[in-house]
Amino acid sequence: MTLRLYVPDDSAARSVGADRVAKALAEEAGKRGAEVEIVRNGSRGMFWLEPLVEVATDRGRIAFGPVKPADAPGLLEAILAGTSHPLALGLTEEISYLKRQQRLTFARIGVIEPLSLSDYQAHDGFQGLAKALAMQPAEIVEEVVASGLRGRGGAGFPTGIKWRTVAGLPSPQKYVVCNADEGDSGTFADRMVMEDDPYMLIEGMTIAGRAVGATKGVIYIRSEYPSAVERMRDAIRLAKAAGHMPDFDLDVRVGAGAYICGEETSLLESVEGKRGVVRAKPPIPAIKGLFGKPSVINNVLSFAAIPWILQHGGKAYADYGMGRSRGTMPLQLAGNLKHGGIFETAFGLTLREVVEDIGGGTISGRSVRAVQVGGPLGAYFPSRLLDTKLDYEAMLAVGGMLGHGGIVVFDDTVDMAAQARFAFAFCAAESCGKCTPCRIGSTRGVETIDKIRLGFERDKNIELVKDLCTVMTDGSLCALGGLTGLPVMSALEHFGEDFGPQPKAVAAE
Repeated sequence: MTLRLYVPDDSAARSVGADRVAKALAEEAGKRGAEVEIVRNGSRGMFWLEPLVEVATDRGRIAFGPVKPADAPGLLEAILAGTSHPLALGLTEEISYLKRQQRLTFARIGVIEPLSLSDYQAHDGFQGLAKALAMQPAEIVEEVVASGLRGRGGAGFPTGIKWRTVAGLPSPQKYVVCNADEGDSGTFADRMVMEDDPYMLIEGMTIAGRAVGATKGVIYIRSEYPSAVERMRDAIRLAKAAGHMPDFDLDVRVGAGAYICGEETSLLESVEGKRGVVRAKPPIPAIKGLFGKPSVINNVLSFAAIPWILQHGGKAYADYGMGRSRGTMPLQLAGNLKHGGIFETAFGLTLREVVEDIGGGTISGRSVRAVQVGGPLGAYFPSRLLDTKLDYEAMLAVGGMLGHGGIVVFDDTVDMAAQARFAFAFCAAESCGKCTPCRIGSTRGVETIDKIRLGFERDKNIELVKDLCTVMTDGSLCALGGLTGLPVMSALEHFGEDFGPQPKAVAAE
């Protein structure tokens, strides 16, 4: 009987040696003359256990990790003999971090072989599309409206309302555009979807095309994700050849990596072959989008949620979550944290539960001082605000945002004035330059924070920083300049003691 081993082919797992582990296991099996099949699946998203090796058994998959190439001989010997091994973690599905999740979007990720159409279909793949093909386009739109799905890219605009707008516009050509320009620090959910379950994104976009009357779609992926680009192109080719994209063409466009191209209008400019510069709104892209045509633009996670919604119904999806935040959110845990990775759950957990319980606290063993939620333009939360619930409205009520679901943890050694300076510097580096508040305000912000840190007219310059944040928030054309004030002001409000002269080194006598 052939032994089946699973070794992730995901970028995160490969970055810590998954390819070498797979090779070592194959070589060891060859030496022993053992019949072993090594399947390159996606990652389960428990990054501190990568490379995570699983073995198929009658009871389910048994996990081992983190595995090094040198572990291959002993590990294979233990698996073949049915004896214990120090890296054994038990049944994968029983690992607490995984068992506590409510995986709807990520249900297949880490389970299937990403490019296997048969594997995808054996795990409910294309069931949502089958239902959509039996429905009228307007019925699909209303199912998405009923789900309460809000854009998972950060803005949180209701997805169904956006689709209804595009569907209602008469036009001989419409487009479906996927924003896969995942550029927020500490985020990786989009990449995992594309690398580990690419047909789910294709299925979601094909359903969107049928719902709004679009026959063409584009996935815009940043160049820093070469594996995702290759995986999506292969998946599109295979899905098209197998007839799983009826009346819908899909193409992959690769961006140059500018953060601003994650903003939807800059993205459209880039897809059209122009420099990535923000467009003034109105008109909104739903009315005048790609090549001036009505366009649905959604993030990877928004499209990825669609197959489940169509298969199980909008109400079933809306039964998860709280308030106006319905469904589940794949949280991305990163930074100074013991258990970093993906954690999909219904809205409503507190930030403290996620950081201290699920994430296991800091890997340094020091106390948590600050948590940034929502990417580099998200607010910093002090420990006293960690009981804030993770949903759109609760985060907004305390001056933050959920964004794309990225959560980055800092211990008590962090310099929050330096973090505030970084926010301004990041905006200055990534600004498209079109509007003055963003282009100039960010540069002046860096200079002013430097003056504060040197102790030069501290109070006066802190007031100037606040004024700059107000101008950038109110006057910028897009969210890059408009949100830069969030991390700066939250750092000032909650960690004001860091904004003073920096200690100087004193030479010993």
